[in-house]
Amino acid sequence: MFEGSRAVLFDLDGTLVDSATDLGRAADKMRTDRGLPPRPLTDYRAMAGAGARGMLGVAFGIAPGDPGFDPLREEFFANYAACMFDHAAAFDEVADLLAALETRGLPWGIVTNKAARFTEPLLRALPVFAKCAVAISGDTTPHAKPHPEPLFEAARRLGIAPEKCIYVGDDERDIVAGRAAGMATVAANYGYLGSEASVKAWRADAEINSPMQLLQFLSSRLI
Repeated sequence: MFEGSRAVLFDLDGTLVDSATDLGRAADKMRTDRGLPPRPLTDYRAMAGAGARGMLGVAFGIAPGDPGFDPLREEFFANYAACMFDHAAAFDEVADLLAALETRGLPWGIVTNKAARFTEPLLRALPVFAKCAVAISGDTTPHAKPHPEPLFEAARRLGIAPEKCIYVGDDERDIVAGRAAGMATVAANYGYLGSEASVKAWRADAEINSPMQLLQFLSSRLI
């Protein structure tokens, strides 16, 4: 499944970056601003990979399409913008993994549903991402994951056929998008996945329990 792979694409939150604390705090502030009791940040962590929909689901039990969701989402975004650099950091081993890909001459990039107004400053703030070859945000194309278009756009910008790319993510929509784009897919089990996640049902081509484990799947399979 990885034979002939020429590039690796990653989701961002929960795959490369641990931003769960900042995301959770942004959502929980909305509760306390309304006089509601705070929730433990551990409640938010398992849903951090789902972005605003996950955070607001935990905070208020609301989902996209529900009445009142859109203004709550904008309030969440404003809160997050104010604290997004407070605790965000690359997961352990991510720096080593990216350096190893660079040593092997493999370009790597990011495809996230995070809006560009958050993605771009976060990548600039974390030096580990200085050599990112392509960064596609949730609003770069008319579609977001699980639609495959963001992955197709990343492949176009790299000048590499989608079937020659690997996509690594920690959410089911990552795997759905990757499969739809014809890419080999890898589920990252080390990020935000909660006990309820049924990763096997996602039908990823492989699963990894740490970033560096990805190299085991790539070793001797690349040209």
